[in-house]
Order: sequence, then structure tokens, then C-alpha cells
Amino acid sequence: MPSKDIKVGLLAYGAIGDEHNKAVQATEGLSLYAVCDTNPERLTAALQISPDAKTFTDADQMLAQGDLDLVVISTPPNSHYKWAKQALLLGLHVMLEKPMALTTQECDELLELADIKGALLVVYQNRRYDLDFLTIKEQIENGQIGDLFHYESFVGGYSKPCDYWHSDAAISGGAIFDWGSHFIDQIMSLVPSEVDFVSGLNQKRVWDHVTNADHAQVSINFKDGSQAVFINSDLAAARKPKFYILGTKGALIGNWDESAGGAVADLPAIITLHRGDGSSEVIEHVSHVPYSFYSSLVAYLNDATPMSVLATQSRDVVAIMEAAEESALANGKPISLVLLRA
Repeated sequence: MPSKDIKVGLLAYGAIGDEHNKAVQATEGLSLYAVCDTNPERLTAALQISPDAKTFTDADQMLAQGDLDLVVISTPPNSHYKWAKQALLLGLHVMLEKPMALTTQECDELLELADIKGALLVVYQNRRYDLDFLTIKEQIENGQIGDLFHYESFVGGYSKPCDYWHSDAAISGGAIFDWGSHFIDQIMSLVPSEVDFVSGLNQKRVWDHVTNADHAQVSINFKDGSQAVFINSDLAAARKPKFYILGTKGALIGNWDESAGGAVADLPAIITLHRGDGSSEVIEHVSHVPYSFYSSLVAYLNDATPMSVLATQSRDVVAIMEAAEESALANGKPISLVLLRA
């Protein structure tokens, strides 16, 4: 007999809401049962994709009504811990948007609670499935650049940041947390070495209408001597490449694709392999099955098939970002830390 569909509830239906909604519709084994948002217009948008879903304006009511199996939490980051804890206490499986929470302590509490309840806790690390990152990962795993020892990733430009919650440090966790939840997760999923120490810097020089840093940098030093750097900037009049990766036999550069205009951060970077002999070539992006994160989630819940994205990994990303923020307060003083993966 086939397994019954996993009933999903979407808690908050913001900019990412349609993506989750479409993914549930496209994934065998999932069904969208309920959507909750305080904005009636967002509920209307959800029903355009899933007309049979129940709608709620009160999150407590949606979580407590008893028919859900899994809740997808897309509320602002400073409330992730609260809603995840409440859902886990009710015995629900939980998928969180990034970051997992704003402190390592909150992450550890959620991990412990999920273990006690025997429930799934996972973070939607969707940037691991970006075509440019998957292409880079394949090139490195195939030995095209030898041993990786230096990794840089960058996002930003020179522009006035929006005044939505993403730019409010009290809600988003700050500039390091906002994009770092994506890019630092990519780093940690690619570099297997043990972290030695982390340093961070925040620059606040131009944009006074928001509380996020104008320019933020995180440096991760590994015990094998390799290093990774992530920069998020609204003061970069000249953009750095999205990826700049050095290995013992070559390099990989991910240049921004400016051809389509608009928000280049949403487009896959153009990946070029540079070899030690001076030759280079643009690498075609790998193919990827859409919504594979959701398929892996169904396989885990139905058959206990291990997922490649683990809550402990997302917790370690928060620990790195928290250490970077601590370092930034001390003008970049290195902070040593021990991660769960070590």
C-alpha cells in the first residue's frame, strides 16, 4: 500500500511562500493542508496555487488543529525558535527557513526537543541546490582544481538596502546572518576540514536608515590551513566574483551573469575553470531535478532514508555566524569554537 500523503502547513506566506507551495504541489507524497498568514492578500495568493488548502490568520490555531504532519516555518528569523519549539512540542515535524535560529543555544534546544519528540527538524538550505554551486561542487569532487585551500564567496553591490525586516538586525540577525545563512552553509557543505577559528568585521558607514551593517565579512580558518571568506556588501561599487576558489592544480571563478539585468544575485553565476597550464574554459551548469530537497524529505519521513541536509549542519552555520558577530564587536579578534561535526 502506498504511504498516505504528508499533510503540510505553511506558517507565514511571504516572498518565499509560492516556492514552498509549488514544491509541495510538485512532490509526490506531500499535500498542502493549511496556510497561515496575518495578511488576507497572502492567503488569497496561496489559494491560487492550492485552492483546497485551509486558511488561518492565527498560527496557534493552525498548529493546534490536529491534522498536520509537517509545518514549514517562514516567519522572520527572530521568531524561528519560538514557532519551531511550539510545533515540536505538539509532535509536528518542522522545516525552517534560514537561519535555524539567532543563537546557538536556541538551535541546541530545538535539536534536543526534536530528539525527545522523535520528530524531524531540518532547515531549508536551498542554496545547496543552486546550479552554479552544484557545478562548482562537481568540479572540485572530480579533482579538476586539486586540493582546495582558498574559497571566497561574495554577494552585493552598491545600492541602498531595503527597509524591510531583512535590513533590521534585531529581526534578521544582521548582514552576516541574512546572506551568510546561505553562503556559509555552502562553504561548510563543501570544505570537510575542522574549523579552527572565525573572525568577522562589520562596517557601518553610509546607510543610516537601517540597522544591518553596510558591509560584512566572515573569515573561517580551518585546522588544515585552508581558509574561506564570505562578504556581503551594499558598498561594493565594483563587484567581486560570486565565487573565487583556488586549488593546488587550478581555480574556479564564478562571475555574475549581467546579461539579463535585474537582480543578478538570483541568477546562476558563469563558472570558469582555470588550469595551472594557463588554459581555461567555461563550464556548463550541471542538470538538477527540481524540488529534490522536498523529495528527500518525503523519503526520510516515509522510509528513514538519510537526508543530505541535517539540522546539526544548520546549527553549526549559526555557531559560525554568532562567532563572527562576536569577533566583529572586537574589531575582528579571532574566536575559536567547536562544532558538532568536528
